[in-house]
Formats: sequence, structure tokens, C-alpha cells
Amino acid sequence: MARIRRSRSAAPRARLRWTKDLPVGKHADKHHRITGARLAKDALGRHIAFRVTTLAQVPGPRPGPEVGVDAGITIPLALSDGEVVEHGPWPTKKEEARLLHYEQRAARRKGHRKKGRRTGRRPHKTYDQIARIRATVKRRRDDWQHKTTTSIAETYGTVVVEALSITNMVKSAKGTAEQPGENVAQKAGLNRSILGEAWGRTVQLLAYKVARRGGRLAEVPAPGTSQECAQCHTVTAGSRRTQAGFVCNDPACGWEGNADHNAARTVPRRYRTGHALVPAAGRAVVRRASHGVKPATAR
Repeated sequence: MARIRRSRSAAPRARLRWTKDLPVGKHADKHHRITGARLAKDALGRHIAFRVTTLAQVPGPRPGPEVGVDAGITIPLALSDGEVVEHGPWPTKKEEARLLHYEQRAARRKGHRKKGRRTGRRPHKTYDQIARIRATVKRRRDDWQHKTTTSIAETYGTVVVEALSITNMVKSAKGTAEQPGENVAQKAGLNRSILGEAWGRTVQLLAYKVARRGGRLAEVPAPGTSQECAQCHTVTAGSRRTQAGFVCNDPACGWEGNADHNAARTVPRRYRTGHALVPAAGRAVVRRASHGVKPATAR
């Protein structure tokens, strides 16, 4: 970063692109004002995030259709009304090839560097190229998530999602030396795909966008949604024939359809039958009394 001297002409110029209006000038008062700012930097540049205090009306209950959302890999988001929300590959084929090329180059240069020796300019330049590609992919995913969650929040009054335990879902299959795992490479690839979809962040964005519009976001238990038939509500072994195919094995039903849409239809039914989980914001926070803080129930 260039050193800013006392001379005004020596100060580096910065080009700003505003994304939202700020309460400044005649639009600022004691209820609408900037209370802080944070300068952040990534591989693509810098941006400033302002903390703003403002008054907003509490939205009233918003009547609207109910929808269940099933998150997946092949189909990113399947909705219970039959809609599908998809996206292209986060890194393009060209970006994947460039990323692999730079990673291999960085590995070679790291292998040639002697232990205890400082990293030179060339490896740092390669690391910066890798970081720029990854930052571009992240911004592309964030843009898709914001646009998708905004559309869902504006269309539906109640959104029901699965309470996924992503930490358990992406556990490694390596096992131990005594009991080595099976299909380790395939499980590692699946884990990368799950983390790349960032399902947890999608739910976080939905939570505040739905609440801001007066809607409701509910979570239901996830186990069994892929095996339960959305038509007759029974669970039979082997009903999910393939990744995308679901055929109910109950002789009295025999419903056939897409497995992701079947799970998306099962999710709102669990909500209607009283299986919704308590949201994180509604749970009581209990602290240890030994630290001098009273428990939440004693306040």
C-alpha cells in the first residue's frame, strides 16, 4: 500500500462504487446515522462495509403461499411446487484449467524451496493468481445466492427447509489404519461439492430476507425426507431407485416422480404436522453462573 504523505497531491486516489444509499448529509439524524466502518480486502480489491443505525417499521404478517425447499448437488434447490433453481458451474472450464495449472506450479516451487528459506516473488505471484480465481468463484456464488433467496422471500410467505448437519455430512471416509475406509476419493469429491454449494449460507440469507418481508422460515428434521413418499407418507425400503428417481414400493400407492421434488414436498408436510424445530434465535441462552453472569431463566 502506498504511503500517504502530508501533501494532499501525494495521497493515492480511490474509485468508489456505491451499492446502497447511506444516511449522510440531510438524510442523517440521531435515528439514521453511520456508526462504524470496516475496511476489508480480498484478492480482487478492497471494499468498505458501513455499520448503520436506522429505524424501520416492523413488518406485519405476510400472507403468501407455502413452499418446501430441498437442497442438493445435481439440482441445487428443488421447490415443492415443482420449480427448480439451478446455476452453472461456479468455476468455468477455463478457470478450472487455470486453477489446476497454478496449483501445480505452486506445488513445484514449494518443493524446490529449501527449508527455512524465504518465499520468493514468483511463488507469491502464483498464490495471488490462485486467490483471484477463488475469489471470483466465491463472488459468483454469493451473487447467485443473494438473487435466489431474494426471489424466494418475495414470492412465498412461509419457507420450510431441512435442518441439515453439514459438519456430519462432510466427514472424511478415510477411517483409521486398522479399519481403512471405502470409496475415499468419491466421498472426498462429494464433500467438496457439498461445501461448494454453501447450503448453510443459503439458509442464513433466507432467514433475514423472509423475516424482513413479514414471512416465516421454519426448519424440520432432515432424516428420511428422501425415503418418505410425499403421496402416501410411508417409508419403504428401496423406494429411491436412483439419484433422481423415486418409486414408492407400497402396492397401494406406487407413486413415481423426481426424488428431489419428492423430498421438497415432504418437507412442508412435516412442518404442517408439527415437526418444526425451534429456530436458533428463539432458544434461551444459558450462561455459567460461576462467571458472574446470571442464567437467562433468572433474569
